[in-house]
Amino acid sequence: MQDHPAPLIYAGIDEAGYGPTLGPLCVGLAVFEVGAWSPAPAAGPPDLWALLRAAVGRDPADLRRHAPPAVLVNDSKRLKLANDTKSRHPLTHLERGVLAFLPPEDAAPIPDDAALFRRLGVALDHRPWYAGDPLPLPASTTADHVRLLASRVAAACDAAAVRPLDLRCLALDESAFNARLAEVPGKARVSFELVAAMLARVWRGRACVEGPGHHAPRVVVDRQGGRTAYGPLLAEIFPGAGVRVLGETDERSVYEIRREAGPGPGPGDEARLMRISFEVEAEQRHLPVALASMTAKLIRELAMARFNRYWGGRVAELKPTAGYATDARRWLRDAGANLTAEERQALIRRA
Repeated sequence: MQDHPAPLIYAGIDEAGYGPTLGPLCVGLAVFEVGAWSPAPAAGPPDLWALLRAAVGRDPADLRRHAPPAVLVNDSKRLKLANDTKSRHPLTHLERGVLAFLPPEDAAPIPDDAALFRRLGVALDHRPWYAGDPLPLPASTTADHVRLLASRVAAACDAAAVRPLDLRCLALDESAFNARLAEVPGKARVSFELVAAMLARVWRGRACVEGPGHHAPRVVVDRQGGRTAYGPLLAEIFPGAGVRVLGETDERSVYEIRREAGPGPGPGDEARLMRISFEVEAEQRHLPVALASMTAKLIRELAMARFNRYWGGRVAELKPTAGYATDARRWLRDAGANLTAEERQALIRRA
């Protein structure tokens, strides 16, 4: 691995909605290019919070500074405000961070949730409770304010030679979740399939082509559950590539994926190289993972807003739900006979 200054592709993957009874499972991906990075021996990826500190904070307390950051980036659980918050919209920090970090080449405005779904690759509207008219965005501020925040983030990125490259989200609705659960051993495998799709997306990128002038891309995945050995799963994702274990501990499992050059000179035959780590609480150490967490959580929250709008229109005085187990049971009880047997079967995740 190179240790001289060269660009680095640095990506993070995280999920939202792994545990709920109602609503989709979402997995987010955030990809950055960091210019002229030179790691110290055995060092981890660069600290993007430090590099972008002129515009990016981590904690709501940062917003009370004399010169507050434009946006906050952190684990979505730390930034999602309570639904009964009176002074601010619950999605304030999530939507501002995600919208401000959309790659700059994506210059089209985001007037509503449908436009954001399209931009991030989300497809959820084949169920009636996720369809209907788009919900306006941003929900917490004005479009002009979001443009100002995005401009400050872009200026900080330019000054630090950091470039947002990709922001994506995959969402699996309840029926699709249950269908996969019937075919694979457990919901951890269902979730990992979405992670695998994101890993494959990075792997297909030009940066994974091995050669001089850049570092092997680093992808960090927030670890879900107690698994420490991912080698066999990675071998399934990258057929024809070698998977080398660089370390497997209770806190961190690291792998190098390498594929030798094929017989032809064309695209797809080049040698490829990527480094992947699965880490406990990765969103606390890696800004791309935290941004991926925020993206997945924002999409799930917007999906649940559509969900509650639809069912609230069908069932008088039905209180909204976030879909987590205890409140989901309350919601299903309150909805009662207003749900058909088919709807109930389609709505409830089986794990």
